[in-house]
Amino acid sequence: MTGERLPRPARRAQIVAAAATAFLSRGYDGTSMEDVATAAGVTRLVVYRIFETKHELYQAVLASATDDLAAEFRDTDIFAVRERGGIVPLMLIVARRHPDAFRLLWRHADHEPEFAVFSQRFRAVLADFAEAVIDVSATGAPIHGPVMRHWCATVLVEHLLGGVCAWLDVGDPCHDESFVVALTCGLLALIEAWSEPRPPPWLTS
Repeated sequence: MTGERLPRPARRAQIVAAAATAFLSRGYDGTSMEDVATAAGVTRLVVYRIFETKHELYQAVLASATDDLAAEFRDTDIFAVRERGGIVPLMLIVARRHPDAFRLLWRHADHEPEFAVFSQRFRAVLADFAEAVIDVSATGAPIHGPVMRHWCATVLVEHLLGGVCAWLDVGDPCHDESFVVALTCGLLALIEAWSEPRPPPWLTS
């Protein structure tokens, strides 16, 4: 175990990062506070000094990603986001800072009844933002009807989050710029296809 004395905020961040990796590997039920302490290189007592329960620690892991996302998108509209390069690079910035927490939030939290609200809340926020993206990005006819618009926005969000998580798994950070272009083009292509659909022959014959 490390004998290095860190300020409390730095120690907390260290434990949260280690816990994200442990929870991602073993799941919530399969991870103990001892596992987290081992991953962080500290004693279990140190972990309990900062987090009283495993539930509190798991919440802190998810919050490390959601708080950062909220900070990146606070007080920004679709045009401000465009000026910063679009939603994909902003999302990737957060994902690179908290890779395991980001994966945990979008891939696993939904399956933990106590924590599903974290990912569901942000999916809903992103879906609302996606509807604004659709409004300003569609090149064909508007996508009419609340059900269809909501479906389109939801699919865009899932495509975005799934794409970023998959890139964290396999992508080289040196190629992040190419990934951002590819995923952005893919999202815009989906919007274009939905706003001006050209069904294949086997659907119209």
